[in-house]
Amino acid sequence: MPGPYVTPVHGDAELPGEVDVVVIGGGIIGTSTALELVERGLRVALCEKGGIGKEQSSRNWGWVRISRRDPREVPLMAEALRLWPNLNERTGRETGYRRAGIIFTCATDRQYADHEKWNELLTPYQFESRMVSGNELRNLVPDVNMDLKGALYTAVDGRAEPQLAAPAIAEAARDRGAHVLTECAVRGIETSGGAVSGVVTERGAIACSAVVLAGGAWSNLFAGNMGIDFPQLKVMNSVLRTKPIEGGPEQAIWHSDFAIRKRRDGGYTIASGHENIVRIVPKSFRYARQFLPALRKEWRSLNLRFGLSFLDEARIPTRWSLNEPSPFEYNRVLDPVPNRRLSDAALGAAQRAFPALANAEIAQRWAGYIDVTPDAVPVISPIDKVPGFFLASGFSGHGFGIGPAAGKLMADIVTRTTPVVDAKDYRFSRFTDGSKIELVSGF
Repeated sequence: MPGPYVTPVHGDAELPGEVDVVVIGGGIIGTSTALELVERGLRVALCEKGGIGKEQSSRNWGWVRISRRDPREVPLMAEALRLWPNLNERTGRETGYRRAGIIFTCATDRQYADHEKWNELLTPYQFESRMVSGNELRNLVPDVNMDLKGALYTAVDGRAEPQLAAPAIAEAARDRGAHVLTECAVRGIETSGGAVSGVVTERGAIACSAVVLAGGAWSNLFAGNMGIDFPQLKVMNSVLRTKPIEGGPEQAIWHSDFAIRKRRDGGYTIASGHENIVRIVPKSFRYARQFLPALRKEWRSLNLRFGLSFLDEARIPTRWSLNEPSPFEYNRVLDPVPNRRLSDAALGAAQRAFPALANAEIAQRWAGYIDVTPDAVPVISPIDKVPGFFLASGFSGHGFGIGPAAGKLMADIVTRTTPVVDAKDYRFSRFTDGSKIELVSGF
């Protein structure tokens, strides 16, 4: 099952001999980091084992939201909302961004109270966000067919096109002098005196003094070969898109049974509002203790599956030398088979809610792997064990919208600039320094 069509980015033919920073991973986080770094005058190489934006960065819902964020992410997402409106002009390319608002529906009084309490987090930011009653919602979204207590409506939220955004950012980075290298897996990092001195790719070595790992679902494997234990697992989400259709909602809308977002082409991206599939793999047992609190809170939304994927992952080497092919060269793109039951159920629920979608035709289906941490908060941090090595991963399904700001924060950390927001909640050491690792459910 091929994934969504992504704007192609053709990689550079020549490998640079030396740069200041190598960024590993060509998704929204890696490309945003590369753009920020090169705009600050650094020499940058962006290395991607497959194609730019081919994994979760092109497979997500396309939401650009501050609403219902984990409170620890709100300050960084506030910065992202400042960056997104200028991204087309900054890159010189279309990202599909539009500030159209996002609605989180409330079916019960308890949900309404929870959303109302969350909305108080935005008070210091003076963003346009408010609670609306069921009647107000029907005025806001004409022809809606849902019996609801109300909703959280955040007008400042928006949407963009995942298949356009990361490629646009990567090309903008190249315009400014970055080397963009596709089908160029980084096998590992070389050190001198314990600090980063370069990387070894499948096409040769690149000398550098800093490396940013933005490898998404692959980050645990890459870090593990360096002796760095990054607690990270994968969750699979299934999505479909429809052909263009008239009369559907302009706003992105979340309901427990579906999540819907209008696309630039007039169609809709639709997925389950809460159900995901978690395949049991060997690392599920390795990290069981760390992820158990999250499982207890979110068990209703997680479909645990045991199958051949356990053996597939068990066969992947966890250690390799830099002079031999790495696992990244044998699997360029994670492209799981979507779950038709979940996406069909979501489409049916969306059609019942919006009669205008009754005759919607399915154009394509896909699935993607979301990389998650035990607290569903990303790591954007230096790795003290290896000076010059930095990690930006574990965005737990929240990475697309926050991507431009995450890249800015990562660049601040690499260049030792005053960070755009306090980065303490994103530090890698929280998993080992005795901090309480807590999932704030519902985000």
